[in-house]
Amino acid sequence: MPSLDDADAVTLTAGDLSAVFLPAHGMLGASLRYRDIEVLRRIDDLATAAEHGSTAGIPFLYPWANRLSELHYKKAGPEVTLERKSPLLHFDGNGLPIHGIPWARLAWTVIDRTPHSVTATLDWSRDDLLAVFPYRHRLSMTAYLRPDGLLIGTTIAADEAGPVPLSFGFHPYIGLPDVPRSEWRLVLPAMRKLGLDAQGIPSGKETEFDGFDAQLRKQSFDDGFALIRDEPNAMFSLVGGGLAITLALLEGYTHAQVYSPEDADFIALEPMTAATNALVTGNGLRLLIPGGTFNAAFGIGIGPTA
Repeated sequence: MPSLDDADAVTLTAGDLSAVFLPAHGMLGASLRYRDIEVLRRIDDLATAAEHGSTAGIPFLYPWANRLSELHYKKAGPEVTLERKSPLLHFDGNGLPIHGIPWARLAWTVIDRTPHSVTATLDWSRDDLLAVFPYRHRLSMTAYLRPDGLLIGTTIAADEAGPVPLSFGFHPYIGLPDVPRSEWRLVLPAMRKLGLDAQGIPSGKETEFDGFDAQLRKQSFDDGFALIRDEPNAMFSLVGGGLAITLALLEGYTHAQVYSPEDADFIALEPMTAATNALVTGNGLRLLIPGGTFNAAFGIGIGPTA
């Protein structure tokens, strides 16, 4: 079962920062520390999270982020009917398939490693993977730690046989130690807020969102957003206790989810390459051409406030 003590765990260091990734368990980001301060959340019991299919740390959500409204999709070419009993699927409280294949069930192969970076690959060619997402391709992920933060880049290389729909994302859980959540200052950029139904599925309506810059107090979030096209490099920040954590969407991401229940000790700032449920609706879904490559990158900056 996954843990920070795994034989294959990769520890990266740079200045005051250290990070741990688990290639054999979905390339999970299992720790990110500034000096002695752990900023990731839901990592205390990775074995239980893996057993239950729950997200933790910095999980890669693939081949779709968040929920699908049904078990059937066909907007990207082949018609797919997901099997509810599949061991490769996880479902939310409403019975909807969520976050693609759980992170713990995808083993990556490390192809390059330095004291401050690791690159791993995953071939999407197994029959069980193709039953969930029938598009042959190859994934590559690089985690690069710098003294001022962590950069995660993902590349999708499509097979010559056909296109690959792009609907993945990440779900970083972050928090500030020794500071009550109510006193965390959250900064969100201006975006388009997606209307969601009771199951968290976009309704097709959007409204202007002018941003947010305030202490959380009793504010909760479970919201989807579309980035403004003229400002694709969106910045999200969490500040408190003399520490600032900033998420920057650098390349390839068009949407984001912000999730933090009122009583949670975390906030999830989630980069997404498509809106929730795009595999089903086709709304805004991008297709990677046969033989093409797609790059996406985001960074998590960490450091003291001025």
